Amino acid sequence: MSRFLTELSVELKCGSDEISILKSPLIYESDLLGWIIVPTGFHSDGSSVPRLPMIYLLWGGRAHREGVIHDYLYRKDSKPKATFRQAARVFLEASTTCRKPFYIKYPMFIGICIGGRGAYHKHMVLDEL
Repeated sequence: MSRFLTELSVELKCGSDEISILKSPLIYESDLLGWIIVPTGFHSDGSSVPRLPMIYLLWGGRAHREGVIHDYLYRKDSKPKATFRQAARVFLEASTTCRKPFYIKYPMFIGICIGGRGAYHKHMVLDEL
């Protein structure tokens, strides 16, 4: 059964309202990929929802933990390694684990599948954003 084993603990990067830095590891047990341990110091932009008024109003700020896990799996050197599709499916799995309603998790999942390709394998785990 998938579950988060630790709470999300972040601080905003100095000079940014969008980049969070993990203050302690985020540990998620995935049915799809097994244990995912995001290390302290990891930089994440969370769920990258476009800043278009209606879209951001509906889906912005709704999947913090899921966004960090997804960002981590997008990195070239994540452990475990994940394909683009696997990372998207883990986001959906984590959203289900966090009991997000279908009208939140499925549009966000579709958005990842449509708009996320450009960020996949663009950074290493400990790169600063």
